[in-house]
Amino acid sequence: MDILNKNSNISEFILLGLSSSREIQICFFVTLILVYAAIIVGNLLIVVSVMFDHHLHSPMYFLLANLSFFDLCLSSVATPKVISDFLRKRKTISLWGCMVQMFFMHFFGGGEMSLLIAMAIDRYVAICKPLHYKTIMTHRMLTVFLLLSWAVGLIHTTSQMAFTVGLPFCGPNVVDSIFCDLPLVIKLACTDTYVLELLVIADSGLLSLVCFILLLISYTIMLVTLWHHSFSASSKALSTLTAHITVVTLFFGPANFIYGFPFNSYSVDKFLSVFYSIITPFLNPIIYTLRNQEMKAAMKRLRSQHIVKHRRVTKAVVFLFINNTQSKQFKKQY
Repeated sequence: MDILNKNSNISEFILLGLSSSREIQICFFVTLILVYAAIIVGNLLIVVSVMFDHHLHSPMYFLLANLSFFDLCLSSVATPKVISDFLRKRKTISLWGCMVQMFFMHFFGGGEMSLLIAMAIDRYVAICKPLHYKTIMTHRMLTVFLLLSWAVGLIHTTSQMAFTVGLPFCGPNVVDSIFCDLPLVIKLACTDTYVLELLVIADSGLLSLVCFILLLISYTIMLVTLWHHSFSASSKALSTLTAHITVVTLFFGPANFIYGFPFNSYSVDKFLSVFYSIITPFLNPIIYTLRNQEMKAAMKRLRSQHIVKHRRVTKAVVFLFINNTQSKQFKKQY
C-alpha cells in the first residue's frame, strides 16, 4: 500500500457503472443477483457431480470440473462488489482494491484460457488418436495441464501488474466501467505508458487472439475428422465439440475485442467486460449440461441419492421422536 500511495495523489477510483438511472440500476441489481446465484449453483453442481460420480471420472470431465472452478473464481472477483454498487449512489473502489481486482481477473482469466487449450488437446487426442487416448491422457498429463494453467495465469497477470502497481495516479480517477479493467486504469496514469500499453496488447490481446485462432484450427481439424466416422460414433463427439466451440467463442470473442484494441474507447467495452466476466461463467454450465447426456444423468443420480439420504434421515428422526414420545408415556404410566 505504501508503494501505491508513494507515487499517487489519489486513494480511490470512481466507477461510472452501466447506467445513471436509478430504476435501471435496481433492475441490474436484481438480474445480477439471480445470475450470480445461478453461477455458483451451476458451477458447484458440475464440480460436485464430477467429484462424487464415478461415471464422470475421466480426463474430459476432470478438465470440465476445473473449468467450472475457474469460472466460479473469475466471476467472484468483481461480481459481489458490482452487485452492491448498484445500490450505491457513489461507486468507488480503493486504489489497492483496484489493483487486487485486476490481478485476480487476469490470474483466473489467463488460467481459464490455458485450460480451454488443454480441453481442446483432450478432444483432439480422443477424436484423432482414439487408440492412444488412455496412454496419452494419463493422470500425470492431467496434473501437468492443471499446474500449467495456474502457472500461466500467474505469469500472465504478474507480467502486467508488476508494472501497473508502480504507476503514479494524479487524477482524473474516473473509470468508465463497473469494475477496474487494466486498459482503463492504465490510461489514468499521469506518466508515459506507451511501453506498458504495448505489453498489454502483446500479453492480453495478441496472446488471446493467437490462442483463439489455434483453437479454431484444431476444432476444424476435429470436425473434418468426424466426417470419416459413422454417424452413430460421431454424433456424441460432435455434440461435445459444439459445446466446446461455443464456450471458446464466448470467452475469447469479447476478450479479443477488449484487449486487441485496449486503448481505444468504445462504449460497448463495458458491456463486453460484463459478458466475459459474468455472463460466460453463467452460460458455461448450461451449455455443458444441456448438451451432455452423461452430465445430466450424473446430476439426476446425485439428486436421487440426495433424496434417498434425506428420506432416511427424516425416517430416523421420526422414529426417534416416536420412541421418545412412547418412552415418556410409559414413564408417566409407571
